[in-house]
Amino acid sequence: MYTRLDSREIHVWQLAPGDWELPDVLSADEKQRAARLVFEKDRRFHAACRGALRMLLGRYLEIRAEDIEFVYSGNGKPRVAGETDLRFNVSHSGGMAVFAFTLGCDLGVDVELVRPVPEINNIARRFFCPEECSQLVAMTSEEKPAAFFRCWTRKEAYIKATGDGLSAPLDQFRVTFGAAEKAEFVHINHSREEAARWTLRNLSLDSRYVGALAHLGTPKEVRHLGSDAFWT
Repeated sequence: MYTRLDSREIHVWQLAPGDWELPDVLSADEKQRAARLVFEKDRRFHAACRGALRMLLGRYLEIRAEDIEFVYSGNGKPRVAGETDLRFNVSHSGGMAVFAFTLGCDLGVDVELVRPVPEINNIARRFFCPEECSQLVAMTSEEKPAAFFRCWTRKEAYIKATGDGLSAPLDQFRVTFGAAEKAEFVHINHSREEAARWTLRNLSLDSRYVGALAHLGTPKEVRHLGSDAFWT
């Protein structure tokens, strides 16, 4: 079934593909990558996520999932081969996968299962900018895990949108992450003007998870979709 996507929209799919039996739509090299993972549950989940991605892309592009070809940037970010404005990004954590799709601009998505983080203050000091680190350290132990992952996912979503990956220093830009704060960039490379060119969104997910979406340009409408829509 074709899924219609407007240029003013972003579709975000929250799925648990590891729970499903999906058609065999993977390429030979995708199967080989999955087979190299050590644990069987990881192999199955990796293959299921890739299969779900292909099935979703096939719906947007109106082609067979197994016929989709990918090209990769120098940092490994995938894109559908050929002439298409469709852009996508994928993240997964704790058995949950999030797939984001839009037209005309690169985007990044990140999701994390909220969980205790050993050495949380030291990790923040290593990766976050000083203002973010001070804000996190001042929080109570109950507040810290969710706040840490809000900050982390917002930073990851940005570097995934740019395609820079972890080669980009996370301490060179600042995001909001307080529970009552709107998700936004405070500065990027110490420039508020550059920050204003980007949109950062908090994702409404299962309560055990936090997630973020980043893209260049003005805000688009975010539509959340789930397994019911996947199978129809």
